[in-house]
Amino acid sequence: MQWHTNTRTEKSDVLRKLYPKRCYVEINPKDAKRLGIRVNDVVSIASRRGEITATTFVTPTVQPGQVFIPMHYLEVNKLTFPAFDPHSRQPSYKASAVRISASDR
Repeated sequence: MQWHTNTRTEKSDVLRKLYPKRCYVEINPKDAKRLGIRVNDVVSIASRRGEITATTFVTPTVQPGQVFIPMHYLEVNKLTFPAFDPHSRQPSYKASAVRISASDR
């Protein structure tokens, strides 16, 4: 399966060069300001299931109250519920409630 584990994009030299090596999170400017987060800060993102760190990218394309993390980073799966579609076996890795805060590094 190719779902969110980099099994296809990791095999392409061109694609590997196009995305950052380190996991990043996109956050709305209003939320970033409220939380004291700036561009390129390292933050902690936690859900009930796990916690990861990521570099911030502040952008208005993400709605206030939401964050976006590209799902091809393996560590993102630590945050999500490990459910699968019973027919296609596609993981349900597209949504999860999270808390974002400054990282201890």
